[in-house]
Amino acid sequence: MLRRVRQSLRQVLLLMARRPDLLCGAIVLGVLLVLAVKFTCSRAKNVVAAARPPVRFFSADAPVVDLYLGQLDQVERLRSVAEVSFIFFYAPWCAHSMAARQEVQQVSKKLVKEVQFVAVNCWWSQGKCRRQNRFYHYPIIHLFYRRFGPIEYRGPFVAPYMESFVLKVITPLTYLPSRARLEEFLSFHEPRVVGFFQFNSSPQPPGYITYLSSALQALKRDFRGVVRFGVVTNKQVAEAISLTEDETIFLHRRFNSSLIFPRKRLNFSSEAICSWVFENHETVLQWLQPPGTKSRLLEHELTKGPALLLFLPHNPLGSQPSPMLQQVADIAVRYHSCDNSNHSSWDKSFTSHSLCCQSVVLPESSTSVCEVCLSFSQPTFTTSPLHCLFPPSNQGGDVFQAYLRRCCLHQLPSPMSINSATSMGCSNFLDSYSPFSQYSACCRKVEPQLNESQAKEEPEMQGVPLTPPFLIPPSSVPQPEGDGITGLRCQTNRTLRFYVLDVALNWPLAVRLGASGNRSACLHQEPGAQGDGSDDGSFAAIVNLKDEVHYVLQRSPAATLTESLEAFIRNFSAPYSLLQRHLVGEEDRKGAEEEATRSDEHQRSPPRLLITELTTSSFLPSVMDLQKDVLLFYYTQWCGFCSVLNHIIIQLARLLQGNGTITVARVNVARNDLPWEFMVDHVPTILLFPRYRKHLSVKFPDDLPITLPNLLRFILQHSGSVPHAHKPSADGEGPGHSAVLQSEFLTLQREVQALHHARERLSQQLAQLWRDNRRLKFDARSLEAENADLQRERQSLEEQHREKSRQLGEAVRRLQELADTSENLLNENMLLRVLLRALKDRTEAREQTEVEKKEAKQKRSHMAS
Repeated sequence: MLRRVRQSLRQVLLLMARRPDLLCGAIVLGVLLVLAVKFTCSRAKNVVAAARPPVRFFSADAPVVDLYLGQLDQVERLRSVAEVSFIFFYAPWCAHSMAARQEVQQVSKKLVKEVQFVAVNCWWSQGKCRRQNRFYHYPIIHLFYRRFGPIEYRGPFVAPYMESFVLKVITPLTYLPSRARLEEFLSFHEPRVVGFFQFNSSPQPPGYITYLSSALQALKRDFRGVVRFGVVTNKQVAEAISLTEDETIFLHRRFNSSLIFPRKRLNFSSEAICSWVFENHETVLQWLQPPGTKSRLLEHELTKGPALLLFLPHNPLGSQPSPMLQQVADIAVRYHSCDNSNHSSWDKSFTSHSLCCQSVVLPESSTSVCEVCLSFSQPTFTTSPLHCLFPPSNQGGDVFQAYLRRCCLHQLPSPMSINSATSMGCSNFLDSYSPFSQYSACCRKVEPQLNESQAKEEPEMQGVPLTPPFLIPPSSVPQPEGDGITGLRCQTNRTLRFYVLDVALNWPLAVRLGASGNRSACLHQEPGAQGDGSDDGSFAAIVNLKDEVHYVLQRSPAATLTESLEAFIRNFSAPYSLLQRHLVGEEDRKGAEEEATRSDEHQRSPPRLLITELTTSSFLPSVMDLQKDVLLFYYTQWCGFCSVLNHIIIQLARLLQGNGTITVARVNVARNDLPWEFMVDHVPTILLFPRYRKHLSVKFPDDLPITLPNLLRFILQHSGSVPHAHKPSADGEGPGHSAVLQSEFLTLQREVQALHHARERLSQQLAQLWRDNRRLKFDARSLEAENADLQRERQSLEEQHREKSRQLGEAVRRLQELADTSENLLNENMLLRVLLRALKDRTEAREQTEVEKKEAKQKRSHMAS
C-alpha cells in the first residue's frame, strides 16, 4: 500500500515538473483553502458567548454566607472558627436546590446564633469546589462539629427535619444528672446508650471525647438519631444501672440482657463503639423514609417478611413522642416481649375463656336438676360475637340427658343419707364438634317443696344460680392474663415487622396502598387527636410481599387506635386469617354515574358505550351479571400486542352493539387489582363468562389467532344463548333449569373423579414414603454398625497411638541418656588428653635433663682423662 502511494506521488510530481502551470494552480488553490478555513474558524469563535458570571443564590437578608464563586478555601476558614458548621452545596439550575433554599433559610434564621451556615456553588466551572469535588446529585448538606465531620444529612429537605438534625449535632449527648432523669431516658422504646465518666481528675476525661465522637458517628448512619447517647457523671446515678468503673459504656436493651462495651476485646474508638451499638441494639419500631427517587429501600425491607406500615403525623421538633406514636410503640414492645413472665403459655395469649350456663331438669325425676355450662376457649383473634348454642330438646337435648344420667346422676347419694344441699355430682366433657369448647355439668338433688323465695336463698353451684336458661356476660367472667398481643411474635410463624412513616411526606404511597380521604384534612390534623378514629391522620396496612397481598386497617369510629391495631395484628397472626385482601384500582366515576342514572326509571338512560371499562370496584358486579354474556379482554397500557388488538375488539363491539345480552368489557390489570381466581398469567387474554353459567367460564384458545371471525365463533359456541341454556322459568323448571342441574352434576362428577385420582396419588406417595422410610431405617442401622466399627477402630488406633507415644518417649529418654553419657565421655577424654600432654612434657623434660647430665658427665670424664 505504501509503495502504491509513493508511486502515485512520484507520478504527480513528474506531471507537475512537465507542466509548471498545474503546479502554480495547485499552490493558489491551497492558499485559498487555508484562508477560507481561517476565516470560518475566526467567525465560529465569536458565535459562542461567554458564560455569565454566577450570582447570589440566597437572598441578602438570609443569614447564610453564599460563596457563589465556589471558594472552597473560604469554607475551611469559616469552619475553623465555628463550633458547628452547616455547609450547603448546590447547583443554581437544580430544582431540588431551589426547593431546599427556602427551607435552609428558615432553619438558618432560627439557629444563626449557634451554627455557621455556608452555601457553596459547586457547579461554577472556574470554582475550586467544582474542581475538587465530584458530586452526582444536588443539593448536599454537610455538618461539622468542631473538627469532626463531615456528617452528611440524608433526610428530607424539609425545615423541621433539618432543624432537628442540626440540634442533634449541636447536642449529641444527653446529660443525665439524676436517677429520675436516667429512668426517663431509658423508658423510651428507642435504643439508648449511657456512658459513665467522672470529671473529677480532669475537665474532660480522655474517653469522653471518644464517646462524643461515637455519638456523632451514629448520626452519620441514621439522620433521625434513633439511637440516643446519654452521659452520667454521678457515681450514685451510675450505680442504678450497675456501672461502677469509670469510662464505661452501657447499652440498654429491653428483651435481652443489657451490654457493657468490652474494652478488653475491642478497641476503645468511636468507630468501634458505634459499630458495637448498631450490631447489638434492639429495634421494635423502625422509621422508613423513601428518598422519593429510584430506590430499593422499600423492596429491601419488604423482602424480609410481612411488614406493618404505619403512616402517622410526626413532628421532628417535638421533645416527646406524640401520643399516637407512643401507643404504636407500646404495641410493638408488647408484641416483641417474649418473656414467660409476661405471658405464661400459648393459651393465655391466644384464648379468652367465656362461660354460659343453662339449667336442665330431667323429666324422670323432679328432684334432679343439672347445670350445664359451656366454657369457650375462644381465640382472641376471632372477632365474631359469643353465641351460646344449646341443643333444643327435640333435637339434641336427649343426648345431654343421656349423658347426665350416665355421668352425674349415679354419683349422687340418696336423699335420705346426705343433705340435698350438699349432694352434687360433676363432670366435664368436650364438644365433639369444636376443639375450643367444653361442657361441664353439675347435678344436685333439690327439695320439691321449696318455694320461689327459698330457692333464691339456696347456695349457688360454681357461682351459677339455679335459674332458667341465661347467659353470663363476658365482662363478668374473669379473663386470663395477657392481652392477646403480648409475646405474639414468638407464638406465630407470621412474624410482623413494624415500620413508621411520616404521613405528610409519604401520602402518595399511602394512597397507592388504599388510603382514602382528603389529604389536607389528614395532614393538618392535630397529631395527638383521636377523634372518631378515622380522621386522626393515621393509616395502617400490612404488606406481605411474598404472598403478593396487603391488608388495610379498617377502623371503627368507637374503637381507639390501640384496640384497632391489636385486633388487626391478631387477625393477621391467626392460622386462618379473617382479613380480606385489599384490592386497589382506578375509580370508575362513569360507572357510578350510570348506576345512579339507571336507578331512576323515569330518567332518560345515557348512551351505552361500545366497550365497558372495568375497575376493581365494578369488576365483580359487571362480570357476574347472570343476565349477560361477558367477553372480557385483559390488557395493560405497556403491552404492545394489546394495542394491536384494540381495533378488532372495537369491531366486535360494534357488531354486537344491538344485542343486549352480550357485553364486551376490558380491564387494565396493571392498575386494577383483581381477586386471585380472576387473574391471568399473561396479556392479552380473552375470557368469556356465559350467562346463568358463570362458573363455566371459557378462555380463548392460545393457539388460535385473535381475529373477528374467530371471536364471533367463540362467542356463539360458548355463550349462554344456545338452545340448551335458556333462561329458567319462574318456577325453576324447564330446559334451562335441567341444563344447569346437568352442568352442576357433571362438575360434581369431575370433582369426585379428581378426588379419586388424588386419593390414588396420595396412596402411591404414602407407599413410596413407607418404602423410603424403611430404606432409611436400614441405612440408619448400617450407618450405626459402621459407626460402631469406626469407634472400635478409633479406640484401637488411640491405644496404638498411646503405645507408640510411650515407646517414643522411652527412646527419647534413652537417647538423652546416651547423649549425656557421650558428653561425659568427651569431657573425660579431653581431660585425659591434657593429662597425657602434661605427662609427656614432663617425661621429655626429664629425659632432656638426663641427657644433659650424661653429656656433662662425659665431658668431665673426658677432661679428667
